[in-house]
Amino acid sequence: MAEEHGWQRVAALADLAPDQPHGAKYGEREIVLASHAGQVFALAGICPHAYALMCDGFMNGSEIECPLHAAAFDIRTGKCLVGPVGTADLATYEVKVEAGEIWVRRNAGE
Repeated sequence: MAEEHGWQRVAALADLAPDQPHGAKYGEREIVLASHAGQVFALAGICPHAYALMCDGFMNGSEIECPLHAAAFDIRTGKCLVGPVGTADLATYEVKVEAGEIWVRRNAGE
């Protein structure tokens, strides 16, 4: 997948179902894409608590829940909303959609 200024194409918009997590790769990193209320979000794809794939989790509105221990994260910010003690936030990625293709790049500081 071609990269330009850190942007990488990760999926087609048609691959995403609203309110259903979708796994993808950014380089070698697992990420999860989430489509909610007409927007696409991208977050780290591995739960920081138990290393589960977030694409196997569940969405409830703007929250995504880990499939193992019900840690919940805000898909817009990556903030851990509910989880076992010490559960870290999920890293987020910038997202752009062009010509039906989803592109992501790491946020500054990651």
